[in-house]
Amino acid sequence: MTPVVSIIMGSTSDLPVMEKAAKLLDEMHVPFEMNALSAHRTPKEVEAFATGAQARGIKVIIAGAGMAAALPGVIAASTTLPVIGVPIKGSALDGVDALYSILQMPPGIPVATVAINGAMNAAILAVQMLALADADLAASLAAYKEGLKSKIVKANAELKEVKYAYKVD
Repeated sequence: MTPVVSIIMGSTSDLPVMEKAAKLLDEMHVPFEMNALSAHRTPKEVEAFATGAQARGIKVIIAGAGMAAALPGVIAASTTLPVIGVPIKGSALDGVDALYSILQMPPGIPVATVAINGAMNAAILAVQMLALADADLAASLAAYKEGLKSKIVKANAELKEVKYAYKVD
Protein backbone atom coordinates (compact mmCIF):
# COMPACT_ATOMS: atom_id res chain seq x y z
CA MET A 1 0.00 0.00 0.00
CA THR A 2 1.44 3.36 -1.03
CA PRO A 3 0.75 6.39 1.17
CA VAL A 4 -1.15 9.27 -0.45
CA VAL A 5 -1.01 11.64 2.53
CA SER A 6 2.11 12.55 4.43
CA ILE A 7 1.86 13.80 8.01
CA ILE A 8 4.98 15.71 8.95
CA MET A 9 5.77 17.22 12.33
CA GLY A 10 8.65 19.28 13.59
CA SER A 11 9.38 16.79 16.38
CA THR A 12 7.75 13.82 18.04
CA SER A 13 6.60 16.14 20.84
CA ASP A 14 3.94 17.22 18.30
CA LEU A 15 2.53 13.69 18.07
CA PRO A 16 -0.31 14.20 20.59
CA VAL A 17 -1.72 16.86 18.24
CA MET A 18 -0.85 15.26 14.91
CA GLU A 19 -2.16 11.81 15.84
CA LYS A 20 -5.67 13.24 15.51
CA ALA A 21 -4.99 13.54 11.76
CA ALA A 22 -3.65 9.99 11.70
CA LYS A 23 -6.75 8.62 13.44
CA LEU A 24 -9.11 10.35 10.99
CA LEU A 25 -7.14 9.15 7.95
CA ASP A 26 -7.10 5.65 9.42
CA GLU A 27 -10.88 5.80 9.96
CA MET A 28 -11.34 6.88 6.32
CA HIS A 29 -9.00 4.11 5.08
CA VAL A 30 -6.59 6.61 3.54
CA PRO A 31 -2.99 5.31 3.40
CA PHE A 32 -0.57 7.74 5.04
CA GLU A 33 2.91 8.07 6.41
CA MET A 34 4.23 9.99 9.42
CA ASN A 35 7.65 11.57 9.81
CA ALA A 36 9.41 14.07 12.03
CA LEU A 37 11.43 16.65 10.10
CA SER A 38 12.69 20.02 11.23
CA ALA A 39 12.98 23.01 8.92
CA HIS A 40 15.71 24.37 11.18
CA ARG A 41 17.55 21.22 12.31
CA THR A 42 17.25 19.05 9.18
CA PRO A 43 16.76 21.48 6.28
CA LYS A 44 18.38 19.22 3.66
CA GLU A 45 16.12 16.32 4.64
CA VAL A 46 13.05 18.58 4.48
CA GLU A 47 13.95 19.69 0.97
CA ALA A 48 14.62 16.10 -0.14
CA PHE A 49 11.28 15.02 1.33
CA ALA A 50 9.35 17.84 -0.34
CA THR A 51 10.97 17.50 -3.77
CA GLY A 52 10.49 13.71 -3.79
CA ALA A 53 7.01 13.45 -2.26
CA GLN A 54 5.01 13.54 -5.49
CA ALA A 55 7.19 10.91 -7.18
CA ARG A 56 6.55 8.62 -4.19
CA GLY A 57 2.77 8.92 -4.67
CA ILE A 58 2.00 11.55 -2.04
CA LYS A 59 -0.96 13.75 -3.03
CA VAL A 60 -1.42 15.95 0.07
CA ILE A 61 0.97 16.96 2.84
CA ILE A 62 -0.16 17.85 6.36
CA ALA A 63 2.64 19.67 8.20
CA GLY A 64 2.43 20.58 11.86
CA ALA A 65 4.80 23.02 13.51
CA GLY A 66 4.97 25.22 16.56
CA MET A 67 6.70 28.47 17.45
CA ALA A 68 8.43 29.86 14.31
CA ALA A 69 6.51 27.20 12.32
CA ALA A 70 8.68 27.33 9.21
CA LEU A 71 8.12 23.67 8.27
CA PRO A 72 4.85 23.97 6.27
CA GLY A 73 6.15 26.93 4.27
CA VAL A 74 9.53 25.37 3.57
CA ILE A 75 7.79 22.22 2.32
CA ALA A 76 5.36 24.29 0.19
CA ALA A 77 8.31 26.15 -1.37
CA SER A 78 9.74 22.87 -2.67
CA THR A 79 6.63 21.10 -4.02
CA THR A 80 3.53 21.72 -6.10
CA LEU A 81 1.48 19.42 -3.86
CA PRO A 82 -1.12 20.98 -1.56
CA VAL A 83 0.27 21.60 1.91
CA ILE A 84 -2.00 21.97 4.93
CA GLY A 85 -0.36 23.64 7.91
CA VAL A 86 -1.27 22.84 11.49
CA PRO A 87 -0.09 25.50 13.95
CA ILE A 88 0.84 23.79 17.20
CA LYS A 89 0.43 25.37 20.60
CA GLY A 90 3.74 25.11 22.35
CA SER A 91 5.18 28.46 23.28
CA ALA A 92 4.47 31.36 25.58
CA LEU A 93 2.26 32.74 22.79
CA ASP A 94 -0.08 29.69 22.89
CA GLY A 95 0.36 28.87 19.21
CA VAL A 96 -0.54 32.31 17.85
CA ASP A 97 3.07 32.72 16.72
CA ALA A 98 2.83 29.44 14.77
CA LEU A 99 -0.55 30.43 13.34
CA TYR A 100 0.78 33.73 11.99
CA SER A 101 3.95 32.08 10.66
CA ILE A 102 1.93 29.56 8.66
CA LEU A 103 -0.73 32.03 7.50
CA GLN A 104 1.62 34.75 6.34
CA MET A 105 3.17 33.03 3.35
CA PRO A 106 4.49 35.09 0.44
CA PRO A 107 2.57 35.20 -2.85
CA GLY A 108 3.05 32.00 -4.85
CA ILE A 109 3.72 29.75 -1.85
CA PRO A 110 0.29 29.03 -0.35
CA VAL A 111 -0.24 26.88 2.72
CA ALA A 112 -3.80 26.02 3.68
CA THR A 113 -3.99 26.66 7.42
CA VAL A 114 -6.30 25.19 10.04
CA ALA A 115 -6.86 26.24 13.65
CA ILE A 116 -4.23 25.94 16.36
CA ASN A 117 -3.91 22.20 17.14
CA GLY A 118 -6.47 21.55 14.37
CA ALA A 119 -4.88 18.37 12.99
CA MET A 120 -8.21 16.58 12.65
CA ASN A 121 -9.57 19.35 10.42
CA ALA A 122 -6.36 19.17 8.39
CA ALA A 123 -7.05 15.48 7.78
CA ILE A 124 -10.67 16.19 6.83
CA LEU A 125 -9.46 18.84 4.37
CA ALA A 126 -6.97 16.35 2.90
CA VAL A 127 -9.75 13.77 2.54
CA GLN A 128 -11.96 16.36 0.83
CA MET A 129 -9.17 17.03 -1.69
CA LEU A 130 -8.63 13.33 -2.35
CA ALA A 131 -12.37 12.66 -2.59
CA LEU A 132 -12.59 14.88 -5.67
CA ALA A 133 -11.09 12.01 -7.65
CA ASP A 134 -12.31 9.05 -5.56
CA ALA A 135 -16.06 8.28 -5.45
CA ASP A 136 -15.70 5.70 -2.66
CA LEU A 137 -13.81 8.14 -0.48
CA ALA A 138 -16.39 10.84 -1.28
CA ALA A 139 -19.14 8.49 -0.07
CA SER A 140 -17.22 7.74 3.15
CA LEU A 141 -16.72 11.44 3.72
CA ALA A 142 -20.42 12.13 3.20
CA ALA A 143 -21.28 9.40 5.73
CA TYR A 144 -18.77 10.86 8.19
CA LYS A 145 -20.32 14.33 7.86
CA GLU A 146 -23.82 12.87 8.27
CA GLY A 147 -22.59 11.20 11.46
CA LEU A 148 -21.48 14.59 12.79
CA LYS A 149 -24.97 15.93 12.13
CA SER A 150 -26.57 12.96 13.91
CA LYS A 151 -24.42 13.58 17.01
CA ILE A 152 -25.69 17.16 17.27
CA VAL A 153 -29.31 16.16 16.72
CA LYS A 154 -28.96 13.54 19.49
CA ALA A 155 -27.23 16.01 21.83
CA ASN A 156 -29.99 18.56 21.27
CA ALA A 157 -32.67 15.96 22.08
CA GLU A 158 -30.80 15.08 25.28
CA LEU A 159 -30.63 18.77 26.25
CA LYS A 160 -34.42 18.96 26.06
CA GLU A 161 -34.53 16.42 28.90
CA VAL A 162 -32.30 18.49 31.18
CA LYS A 163 -34.48 20.24 33.74
CA TYR A 164 -33.89 23.51 35.58
CA ALA A 165 -36.36 25.56 37.58
CA TYR A 166 -36.32 28.45 35.13
CA LYS A 167 -35.59 26.60 31.89
CA VAL A 168 -38.36 27.10 29.36
CA ASP A 169 -38.83 24.28 26.87
